[in-house]
Amino acid sequence: MSATTAADHMIPQAHADHLAMPAAYADNRIHDTYRWLRANEPMGMAKIDGIDPFWVATKHADILEISRQNDLFHNGDRAATLTSQAADKRVREMMGGSPHLLRTLVQMDAPDHPKYRALTQGWFMPQNLKKLEERIRVIARASVDKMAAKGGECDFVNEVALHFPLHVIMTILGVPESDEPRMLKLTQELFGATDPELGRKPNEAQTTETGEPAFDMGVIIDFNNYFSALSAARRANPTDDLASLIANSQINGAPISDFEAMGYYIIVATAGHDTTSSSTAGAMWALVDNPGQLRKVKADLSLIPGLVDESIRWTTPVKTFMRTLTADTEFAGRQMKQNDWLMLCYASGNRDEEVFEAPDEFRVDRSPNKHLAFGYGAHLCLGQHLAKMEMRILWEELLPRLESVEMAGTPAMSESFFVNGPKRLPIRFKMS
Repeated sequence: MSATTAADHMIPQAHADHLAMPAAYADNRIHDTYRWLRANEPMGMAKIDGIDPFWVATKHADILEISRQNDLFHNGDRAATLTSQAADKRVREMMGGSPHLLRTLVQMDAPDHPKYRALTQGWFMPQNLKKLEERIRVIARASVDKMAAKGGECDFVNEVALHFPLHVIMTILGVPESDEPRMLKLTQELFGATDPELGRKPNEAQTTETGEPAFDMGVIIDFNNYFSALSAARRANPTDDLASLIANSQINGAPISDFEAMGYYIIVATAGHDTTSSSTAGAMWALVDNPGQLRKVKADLSLIPGLVDESIRWTTPVKTFMRTLTADTEFAGRQMKQNDWLMLCYASGNRDEEVFEAPDEFRVDRSPNKHLAFGYGAHLCLGQHLAKMEMRILWEELLPRLESVEMAGTPAMSESFFVNGPKRLPIRFKMS
């Protein structure tokens, strides 16, 4: 059977629109769209006003295969996250033709990507993280004590889940505790740019002709100003933190540029805690909604690693990344062209009925659990072992003390088609 073209696989407009609609990721309409796409158009083409057309991969197997083929599907040739034509134009004008405001590992391809990844990879390997376990446990215990002191009610997102991984990664990075609120606010403004509560209010210079936010340049400038000062301090007086490693790193015998260093600081300072806090909050939300699962894991704490993996699958904080075709190719029976843009829908792959039994059920003992939330291949999340360790330790400290928990108000998800998770989770609880 010959390969078919994009024209044969157009996604119905309502479903296509959901892919770029932040509110659809907050109210779960996106999962209805994903379910339809997996069944009817697993590799379809989306056309949305104001956005370049793009292929949409929703099946677990296709996302895996694309992630394996890094030479064919590039990260850096076009925007690595979904962006409008107007925003892309403004960024390219500012950045001398580059589609990227930042150059992090996410925006890199070989040969640069493996070289830059190798700079910090050792820090995030399991054998190195073992040395941090007791330090992380002290932080986790303090977080649980703070929760216990809340008097039986709290917003688990804003009073527990956000601050524990934030403190861990800032300790590793070398950011003083007094600056953590600033880092949290900037992270929320960066990842929550499309959320009316979390995003920075754009000024006139930051909007396109249609009035939409074009980019978060102010947020990036604030990050740059902060990390430029930190970097200069660590070059002058290196310590044993990750900031010192980044500040003094070399590629091919020369110091890395300030632009690449800033990208490194920002990805560690943001992705290093935001996705972990979202999965932690997602776990609590799921346990409140599924008291039988809470009873199961409380009765057998050896299920905690399973709880961690299931909450990461369930929440899938990084919803989408974009890739760009480097050559004409046939993939999944579709004829794709060089420079075609493609969306990887990780949250859809993580609910694929062909891979996960009863994918819409939260099961702490799900095994195997081959979720895609950390990506796959060369771009597999650098901090995956740290994230899982943090979450495991927090639940080891919290679950033995948590006697009961229920919802105490209306929870809410953030509005974003890139990185999203719970932004409010009011709970009522009893602790020993």
